[in-house]
Amino acid sequence: MATAEQIKALLRSHADRNDQRFYATALQVAAQEARQGHHKLASDIKDMVEKSQSARSLGAIQSKTTPLTTQPKGDLQGLLEITHVPVHMGELVLGDDVKERLDRVLLEQRQKDRLAKFGLFPRRKLMFTGPPGTGKTMSASALSTELKLPLYKIVLDSLITRFMGETAAKLRLIFDHIKQTRAVYLFDEFDAIGTQRGSQNDVGEIRRVLNSFLIFVEQDDSESIILACTNHPELLDKALYRRFDDIIKFDKPNENQIRQLVESRLTMFDARDLEWSHVTSEAIGLSAADITRATEDAAKDAILHFNNKITTALVVKAIHQRHNLK
Repeated sequence: MATAEQIKALLRSHADRNDQRFYATALQVAAQEARQGHHKLASDIKDMVEKSQSARSLGAIQSKTTPLTTQPKGDLQGLLEITHVPVHMGELVLGDDVKERLDRVLLEQRQKDRLAKFGLFPRRKLMFTGPPGTGKTMSASALSTELKLPLYKIVLDSLITRFMGETAAKLRLIFDHIKQTRAVYLFDEFDAIGTQRGSQNDVGEIRRVLNSFLIFVEQDDSESIILACTNHPELLDKALYRRFDDIIKFDKPNENQIRQLVESRLTMFDARDLEWSHVTSEAIGLSAADITRATEDAAKDAILHFNNKITTALVVKAIHQRHNLK
C-alpha cells in the first residue's frame, strides 16, 4: 500500500499540475508494491504511467508542431521571439511575498471585466528585480501559461542600433504589436536600456531609447502585460519606477525553499536519509537555478557511480562545486 506521504505527494502534484512529480511518485509506489511481492499491482501501475506519459508526449509534440501563435514576421522579425514552454505556478518555488503578488496579478487579470465596471484596471506593467537564477523569467512564463497568453521576448540586441532614430522606430513597432496582440511581453536584462540618464557610461543612443521607452510605456493603454526584468535595479533610471504598476523583488531561496527545490529534483530517489539541515545550510547563498543544477549533478553521480543511492555527501559535494563557480 502507498504510504500516507506518497498519497499526499500524489494529490499535491495533481493539484499543482506537476506531471513529472506525479509520475515519479506513482513509480515509487509501484516499486514499493513490487518489494512487498505485489508484482501484478506494481506492473499495472507502471504500465498506466508509461501509457499516460506516451499520450502526453504525443500531445506535446503535436502542440509544438502546430503552435497557436507563430513567430513574428516582416519588420518585427528578429525583434520579438515567441516561446512555447509552459510553466505553471505550482512548479515555482518562490517566497511567500512574491507568490502572493503574482497571484494578485493573475486574479486581477482574470477579473478585469469586473474591475472595469468600477473604473479600475488590473496590474499589467510589472518590473521583476533580483539576482540571476531566482525565477524572474520562469515567473513570466508562468503568468503567460496561467493566463493562456503568448509570451514574447524582446530581443534587445536587435532593438538597439548605432543609427540615431532607428531604435525608437523599432520600439514603436513593438508597442504597436503590444496594442494589437494581447500577450505577455518580456524585456529581459532591462538595465541594458534602462540605465540612469547622465550616468558615467551614458551613451547617446541608449538615452534616446530610454526616453522613447518612458513615453511609449506611459502612453500604452493596451490589455497586454509588459514585464521588465533586471538583475541590477540600482542601475535603472528612477523615472522608470513610477511607470510600472508593481515592482516585485525576487530573492535567493531560504532553507525551506532550498529543501523544496532539492526534493522536487529527487522524486525518483529515496531521499529520506538526507541530513536536510546540513544540505540546506550549505546551499544558502545559491540561486534557485544553481540549487536545481547541483541537485541534478548529484542525481547523475548517484545513477552512474553509486547504484542509484543518493546521499547527503553527494548533494553537498555538488553544492560546493556550484559555490566554487561563483
